[in-house]
Amino acid sequence: MLRQHPGNLLLFLKWLITVFDFIDHKEQLHALYGFFFSFLQDEKLCPYVCHLLYLLTRKENVKPFRIRILLDLQAKMGMQSHLQALLSLYKLFCPEQVTITLPGKMKTYFKNSEGPWKAAITAVRQRNQGTSPLSQAVFLGTSQLQSRKRKWNAQLVIPASSANTNHLEEDREKNCFYLHSTNESFPVEQLQTFPQLLQNIHRLEFPSQMGSVLTNPLLLHYMNCVKDESIYLRLYYWMGQMLQEECTWCVVDNPCEEEFKSFLETAYKAECFLQEGFSACEEFLYKTLPLWDGFCCRSEVLRLVSWIPLSSFSDIKPYLFDPLAQLFFTSSIYFKCSVLESLKELLQNWLNCNMIQMDLEISSGNTTLSGLVNVVAELVHFVGGISTVALRLENNSTFLLYFILDFYGTVCDMYLKYNLPLLIMPPAGVFYPALLSMDSVNLNQLCYIMYRYRTNLVAAKENELSKKKILQFKFSNQTYQEYNQYIIAMVGCLWTSSAFQKDFHPQGLHMDDKLMSKTAVKELKNSFNIVYHPAMMGYSVQFLQQICPDDTTFNFKLIKGKKWDWYLEYLYTQGLKGLKVFIESSISRVSQAARSKAGNVEA
Repeated sequence: MLRQHPGNLLLFLKWLITVFDFIDHKEQLHALYGFFFSFLQDEKLCPYVCHLLYLLTRKENVKPFRIRILLDLQAKMGMQSHLQALLSLYKLFCPEQVTITLPGKMKTYFKNSEGPWKAAITAVRQRNQGTSPLSQAVFLGTSQLQSRKRKWNAQLVIPASSANTNHLEEDREKNCFYLHSTNESFPVEQLQTFPQLLQNIHRLEFPSQMGSVLTNPLLLHYMNCVKDESIYLRLYYWMGQMLQEECTWCVVDNPCEEEFKSFLETAYKAECFLQEGFSACEEFLYKTLPLWDGFCCRSEVLRLVSWIPLSSFSDIKPYLFDPLAQLFFTSSIYFKCSVLESLKELLQNWLNCNMIQMDLEISSGNTTLSGLVNVVAELVHFVGGISTVALRLENNSTFLLYFILDFYGTVCDMYLKYNLPLLIMPPAGVFYPALLSMDSVNLNQLCYIMYRYRTNLVAAKENELSKKKILQFKFSNQTYQEYNQYIIAMVGCLWTSSAFQKDFHPQGLHMDDKLMSKTAVKELKNSFNIVYHPAMMGYSVQFLQQICPDDTTFNFKLIKGKKWDWYLEYLYTQGLKGLKVFIESSISRVSQAARSKAGNVEA
């Protein structure tokens, strides 16, 4: 009958695709695989048949004759997305049989299901939402998911089979015993504990409603352990559809921002659990960031950015960094800080996911050690560039500077902490505003960062000189030169009061004597040492009040000789640990005194 009325078959296929996730038992549907496959030759039906077969396909369905038919259809029709989808799934199950090259990136292979039908299903779900006796714990916690009664959220709870719902609780022990004694699949709605997962991991029946996976830690554990690519494909397909349909800034007259926020937050938590980003989220960001206003779902979008997988910078730049840069320069200081925080987390995730040993090249999606070094370097240079411009736009805001230095707190330790043979100094447009900052927190952070740069560079030089290994990467002389220039400026400012004479960096503080005399500023040379520095002036005043309580003139010239050393100890007690380790590592007199003191303590 269906063959005689292709219009009815088309309607039937659309209906099956729409309700597929709501069908409890699919054995009879799987038995019709060959029947549905026979309709591929019809050009009108082909996209919908491919869609249904994509949802139904198991490894046993992949046969050589079916592969040949698909290849013939592709040769006849060209590179159609629906044919590529089915061929990609076939190649996943049987790579030795599908030898053609297919696009590596996930795509939106199929058109969305019929909107009116989905709306009707959503209405039914809303009416019945509160009646289910089952409720799974929300992601990594014990609290129950508060349903927002949206179509994506309706799939976040694992449904019991409609035939067993009424007797599930009373039959659970009997069912578990029966399942352990047979080779039958283990229903996921009965999976309650981690030991159960371990005992049944090879016969677990994954839920039809893929949205339930995101909020179930046991199923996420399963995905991590089994690495079944077909599960990832199903999840990515479902997520891609939901992101495309629900995106608040891409869908006209979509008022459901809160529901979409909740979905993005759920996806982010799942990525954190798996410690890797979803391809569907990556594709969604690449497609929608150029259209994003930087306001809608801001924190959720930027969190997803932090889990974008490592790949070539040239591939990422036009879709991620260019749109972010445009928003960055034209948005508020709070948005700028949020972007910097997101990019710091992105860098940390890349480094954590690609921990390396110096004598090995590891791969992350065909990314070798040299590829990792290159893309991380590009990211650091990108952040340095936008940070320099942002500080000028925001008048060297101390709030913004804090987030910039927080990023470089990761960069300065990449060699020792993450075993990555790469160190990049902050640009002068970041270093000098931090050195001359009015805020002691930022100055202290800069001191700690420079101390960690020194520690990493010394370790790299020692490894290079020891020649125990043939190093594939060596730090360039430019890195050492930049570090030395910055150290001269910092020591000249904070300690020797000679920065205006000795800092010859092109963007540095050097001024000739004639220009300095024209300023008519008294004690100009001392203006940025640890006593007179604007960020340290408050500590100087408090120190003078302690040693000279009756003197109300605040004569800073008194802080010299032994009182200078007392003042230094006072600063250390105020929590300026970054300043302490910098001075002790970079000032020879203080360094020798610190070593001598440590030796006396040990003795």
